Amino acid sequence: MRHEYRMNEPDTAGGGVPVLRGRFLYNEPMRKHVSWRAGGPAQRVYIPADLDDLTWLVRSVPAREDIHMVGLGSNLLVRDGGVTGVVILLHGVLKKLAIESRTQGLPPAPADKDTALIYAQAGVATPKLARFAANHNLVGGEFWAGIPGTVGGALAMNAGCYGSETWDRLVQVETLDRLGRINERLPEEYVTGYRHVALKQPHPEWFIGGWFRLEKGDGAASRAIIKELLQKRIASQPLQLPNAGSVFRNPPGDYAARLIESCGLKGHVIGGAQVSEKHANFIVNTGHATATDIERLIEHVENTVEARTNVRLIREVRIIGERQ
Repeated sequence: MRHEYRMNEPDTAGGGVPVLRGRFLYNEPMRKHVSWRAGGPAQRVYIPADLDDLTWLVRSVPAREDIHMVGLGSNLLVRDGGVTGVVILLHGVLKKLAIESRTQGLPPAPADKDTALIYAQAGVATPKLARFAANHNLVGGEFWAGIPGTVGGALAMNAGCYGSETWDRLVQVETLDRLGRINERLPEEYVTGYRHVALKQPHPEWFIGGWFRLEKGDGAASRAIIKELLQKRIASQPLQLPNAGSVFRNPPGDYAARLIESCGLKGHVIGGAQVSEKHANFIVNTGHATATDIERLIEHVENTVEARTNVRLIREVRIIGERQ
């Protein structure tokens, strides 16, 4: 099922030309906008004023130009040669987070469970979504506290941890396509799996929000679980250095970190990039890494693990832009 609608008409200048209300940045260093703190410039960066403004910006970009939607940049590497097209920053812009009161057009709640729906836009940080749910006595979303990204990224890759995944809680998504149309889609329109989401009928569009169903329960207990998960994350991950979270997916029945460590790669260094000595599935910027250093280290890990174990690791991180 697909519902679509257009946003309100924007203010226009003479001749009916839309007046964009956001802000453009030119030749913007993307190291400022990705968690690895490395990488080249973006030709154009746009910070939209709101969702209406975003839809008009997307419509104005010629079809031949790429559009890159970026949240916290926590699973993204921009090559040192930079990226062309338009990078759109969503964090802090698409930030609506609310208990959903409407029922029309949304899938019905299970009859045997006491639940509520949360609507979260793509720019909301996933740890904020976890805390919001707990503060409203909703349980089952605690795992979002361990994901260093935004709702948009979590939807795009079915992000998860500690045995739970984002699409397990999802009842409907909201997307934006290149024509500026807002679509509401149901999960059955997608093929989803471990760190994988794709429309069954491919159509170029981006996630801008989602509705999540959680059970009503003990908010205090939920907050305690969140605290415990965050302590576990601090203890096991190299959060003191710039990183992009897990670099590789876990192969079926195994762990990427175990394979990497078994190949003697823990602590391996290329330039300023290092396979973390704390968690082998993390690559950290020790202070002066270039995007090239990081990408070369990713490739070295992939090739070494495949040569020694016959397992080809699949990346979780996305790499865009031109090599320098």
